[in-house]
Amino acid sequence: MRSHFDEELTGLFRDLAAMCGQVERAVVRATAALLEGDAVIAEEVISGDTAIDRTREEIEEAAFLLLSLQQPVAGDLRTVVAALRMVSELERMGDLSVHVAKIARLRVPERAVPDDVRPVVERMAQVAIDMVAGAGGIILSRDVAAAAALAKADEEMDGLRRTSFADMLAADWPHGVEAAVDLALLGRYYERIADHAVSVANRVVFVVTGASPYSLSE
Repeated sequence: MRSHFDEELTGLFRDLAAMCGQVERAVVRATAALLEGDAVIAEEVISGDTAIDRTREEIEEAAFLLLSLQQPVAGDLRTVVAALRMVSELERMGDLSVHVAKIARLRVPERAVPDDVRPVVERMAQVAIDMVAGAGGIILSRDVAAAAALAKADEEMDGLRRTSFADMLAADWPHGVEAAVDLALLGRYYERIADHAVSVANRVVFVVTGASPYSLSE
């Protein structure tokens, strides 16, 4: 019985990692739509979010079934509850990808990102993509050290967000209010994707250690 329960828990985390892969693809595709001004790709990301939502429902059902059919001890209960919280974080990351795609679609046939700020947005997007991929690996490996490294990567994202704000608040900003609003929203969306990735990693740390990563660093 215990062996079966352990297998179910392992399967739950495998499904979470697979969902993380879905989210990663959504961020990649939304970014492509944004930088290329491609309405077709944007629509694919928007419509594809239903698959991420469906995966969330399936994982939640599996987790609740585990809770109802088994009698988990404290550590097991911690793991299942953490999985339920992680699946919510992952779904939100998918939603943020949709927001990026909607900005891309709104500006077609133009591109939402002016050429002179494109390098900052590209880097923000790449950091977000790398962090989502990293979170997926951490879910599978339960690597506490990798989780700490992911939190460090988030510091670069914060710096990029500050750079983007400095660009659009500069006295010589040439692109008008509309582009400034787009850039502010995009910065927020990518930053929140990164924040959710860190939160997922922190929940894995809690599963492994039973302690918050913040208390471990004190």
